[in-house]
Amino acid sequence: MTEDEIHQKTKKLFEENMITGYSKTADHTYHYTKPSPETYPFQFFWDTCLHVFMLTALGGSDNVDMAKKHIKSLFALQKNDGFVGHMIYWNNIIPGRITDIFQSRPSLKFGLLRTHMSALIQPPLVAQAVLRIYEMNNDKEFFKGFLPKLKAYYNYIAENRDFQGDGLISIISPFESGIDWKPSFDEVVGFKPGKANWKLFLKFVAVDVRNFFSGYNLKKIADRDYFMVKEVGFNTIYAQNLEALSRLCEIMQDPDSKVYKQRAKKCTASMLKTMYDDETAAFYDVYGKGNKCLKVLTPTIFFPLVLEGIPKKLTKAVLERHFFNADEFGVPFPIPSLAINSPAFNPKESLYIWRGPSWMLFNWLLYPYFLKKGYKDEAERLMDSMYRLVQKSGFREYYDPFTGEGHGAKDFTWPGLILDMIRQKNNFNKESGS
Repeated sequence: MTEDEIHQKTKKLFEENMITGYSKTADHTYHYTKPSPETYPFQFFWDTCLHVFMLTALGGSDNVDMAKKHIKSLFALQKNDGFVGHMIYWNNIIPGRITDIFQSRPSLKFGLLRTHMSALIQPPLVAQAVLRIYEMNNDKEFFKGFLPKLKAYYNYIAENRDFQGDGLISIISPFESGIDWKPSFDEVVGFKPGKANWKLFLKFVAVDVRNFFSGYNLKKIADRDYFMVKEVGFNTIYAQNLEALSRLCEIMQDPDSKVYKQRAKKCTASMLKTMYDDETAAFYDVYGKGNKCLKVLTPTIFFPLVLEGIPKKLTKAVLERHFFNADEFGVPFPIPSLAINSPAFNPKESLYIWRGPSWMLFNWLLYPYFLKKGYKDEAERLMDSMYRLVQKSGFREYYDPFTGEGHGAKDFTWPGLILDMIRQKNNFNKESGS
C-alpha cells in the first residue's frame, strides 16, 4: 500500500467513523471519531488525542478545524475540579461490555442514564495534541480559551493521583493504563504468570467493582491499596505532556510554564529512581505503597527513553539488552506488546489484548526517538513494519507479530498514525538537510 493509498484510506475511515450530534444534557454539539465503527463506538480520551495527530497529518484547514472540535467535545463535560473521564457516552447509556458500568460513578440521580463520563482517566496525551493543533495554524484565540481547561486537567492529575508526593501518577484500575490487560498487572491482582483466562477477567473487573462501591473516593482507594500502580507508559506520557503544557503556557506568556516544567523534571527523576532497575536495564511498573517492582518485559520499558533527562548511557543499555534481543522483541512485525519469551505471551486474537500482538501505537511512540537519535535503520524498520501490516491485513486493531495477520476491530483508525510518522520524517529531513 502506497503513502497515497494510506492517506486515502485514513481519510475515508474518518469520514465513515466520524460522529456528530447534540446532547441536551451537556448542551453541546459534539464531534468525535469512533476508533472503529462497531467495537468502539464511544469517544475515548487517548483515541481522540491520537485522532488529532492523524487529522492534522491529513492536512487542510478543514481537518485542523475538525481536530479542534474533537478536543472541545472531549472537554465538554469537564468537572469543576478539572477531571475528564477516559470515555464519554454521548446520548448512549449502553457500554460496550456490561462490566464497564463499574467504571462510572454510582449515581442516585440517573446520571448513568444520560450523557456522562466514566470515572477513570487515561494516558494524558492531550497537551501534545493541542500543541500539534497550534503548530498547524497558530490560532491563539482558540488556545486562549482552552488553556485554562488544560491546566485544570493536569492540575487535577497532580493533586489527586500523586498519592505519595513523588511526582509519579498512580492508576487505580488496569483499564486506566490504556493497555488494558497488561501482564505486569497480573501480580497485583494475584494472577499467576501465564496465559490469560476467565480468572484474570474476574480479577481485573473486581478492581473496578471495588472502586465503584467505594464511590470512586480516591482517598479510600489509596488507603486500601488493592490496586495502586505507577505505570511506566502512563508516567512517560504524563511527563512528555507536562513539557508540552509548559510550552503552550510559554507561547501564551503564562507564568505557570515553569510550574509544569518543574513537574516534568520531578516525574522523570522519580522514574529513574523508582522504576529503573540497573541489574536488568529496564523500566518497570511498580505498585503499592512500597513501590514493589513488576519485572515483566513489555514495550513500556522503552518509553522513558524519549524523555529529556534520561542518561544516554542508560538508554543504550536498555536498547542493547532488550530491543535488540531476538529472544525478547525480535519479530518480523515489531513491536510485540510482550516479550516473546514471556509465559503470558499470546500473539493470536483474544479478549485479553496487549499480551503479545503488535500494535501501531508502540511504533508511533518510539519512532521519534529512533529518528532523532541516529537509529535510522531502526526507525525505518518500525515504519516499514506498519506499511507491510496495512498492506497485508488492512486497518486492524492489532496484528500477529510473526505472520502479520490482522486481529481485533476492523476499520480501526490507529494505523493512520503512519501519516504522522511520515510527517515527522519529512520535517526531520528538512530540518537536518538530509
